[in-house]
Amino acid sequence: MLHASETKKRFTHLQQTVSDISRTCHADKTIPAELMNSMDELDRECKSAKKVMSSRDQDRIRLWVDDLEQIGDRAERACQQAGGLDDRIRDAVSSMHSELSDLKRQLH
Repeated sequence: MLHASETKKRFTHLQQTVSDISRTCHADKTIPAELMNSMDELDRECKSAKKVMSSRDQDRIRLWVDDLEQIGDRAERACQQAGGLDDRIRDAVSSMHSELSDLKRQLH
């Protein structure tokens, strides 16, 4: 189980990662709609991190991370299905998804 300070640090990093990927996707007009929608949803959800984290409710935090990972699953599937997707985007989404999965494992 992660300590609250470590969890907060990981959330902050995750927020920045998701925000960066979302901006990169919006700058590339060839990004598939499913990937764009998933990244937009992740970006919105990550912006609610302060509220979730301040609750200090471990069950709520775990459920929130579970939801994030499911959205990350959709983003990763969209990357795998997209032909001709920039490798940097594919790698960034895969890395972000791995980070979410690792966070989920550590919180459970």
